[in-house]
Amino acid sequence: MTTLTLAVPDEMKKKMDSFPEMNWSEVARQAFRQKIEDMEFLRKFKEKSRLTEIDALELGKDASREVGNRLRKMVK
Repeated sequence: MTTLTLAVPDEMKKKMDSFPEMNWSEVARQAFRQKIEDMEFLRKFKEKSRLTEIDALELGKDASREVGNRLRKMVK
């Protein structure tokens, strides 16, 4: 197994130290594993997609606008 050294802000390290029962290496491994799975999924999705980057950005804008409209209606 390879050793990896991470830098974290001092405040985060203090908070981590307040939970000595936690295996922070395992927490990091799980986070890395999940991020890798997410990125692999996105890579496969992108390979199969016929959308251009501009199309995807437009769809994202439309979705954000629609979510905003729905939230505004809920707040009223």
